[in-house]
Amino acid sequence: MSELRPVGVVGTGRMGANIAKRLHDVGYPIAALYDVNAESARLTAAETGGEVASSLGRVTELSDVILTVVSDDAAMYGVFAAHGDSLLDGARGKVFVNCATVSPKVHVDVERLAQERGAGALEACMASSIPQARNGTLYLMVAGRRETFERVKPMLEKMSASLKYVGEAGKAAQVKALVNMVMNVNTAGLAEGLGLGDALGLDLDMLREVFSQTGANSRVLETDGADMQNREHDVYFSAAHAAKDSGIALALARELDLELPLARATFEQYEKMKDLGLGELDKSGVSELTFKSRRGQTVSRV
Repeated sequence: MSELRPVGVVGTGRMGANIAKRLHDVGYPIAALYDVNAESARLTAAETGGEVASSLGRVTELSDVILTVVSDDAAMYGVFAAHGDSLLDGARGKVFVNCATVSPKVHVDVERLAQERGAGALEACMASSIPQARNGTLYLMVAGRRETFERVKPMLEKMSASLKYVGEAGKAAQVKALVNMVMNVNTAGLAEGLGLGDALGLDLDMLREVFSQTGANSRVLETDGADMQNREHDVYFSAAHAAKDSGIALALARELDLELPLARATFEQYEKMKDLGLGELDKSGVSELTFKSRRGQTVSRV
């Protein structure tokens, strides 16, 4: 597939909107935008052009490549429904690139449904956040049929700084679940370390600098350490999404009769954030559970 074919985007939240803006910037015509929150689609259309589609079928009609960035398994099955309004309507010859973090089985099912309609489907799992989506520097893990990947590879290269093809349908979602499981464990561990340091009366600037030069160093320290210290939890990757993704990894482990105690404890921390109404804070907000000095204090919603 040559470059600059018309693109549709389903799901114009933080990530989907910024991917659409990036592709528009590099010359791809944004043909259609769809979101259950129509205002979100309208705001994205104001910057990228394209029609705010009133139906999923209209997105497929107007687009050669359709990107989906939806919230969960149920939403994915909904947009690829076998009956009623669906992206599968008139899908022959189209390619679906599914970017959401959902269960691996969902990607396998969607590829099968697309193939039954004469279309192609890929999963393009993102191990990056909002700034990278906007700047075209995502880390993308892609799975599905190799020939489908080659058809849209030029577009994916414009979205990413690093592009990794990992195999058949479902494999990228498995890798992404493990990436986020480990990231979430690291985040919760850093929050406990800084929380204990705070309770001991240590200077947290000093502590973070020592962490950075020792075995306590991590990418999470770089991205979340100061935010935890300063209670700045502007959302790049929400606690609710962290809980969902750790849950996907735990489900994979259950299928293999494998116990993951650290992943489970981390999942429970993020579930607790949701129970406390903190699920839409950034994952760095898990520190609100570990700092003794913050007990009973209100956290500003961002």
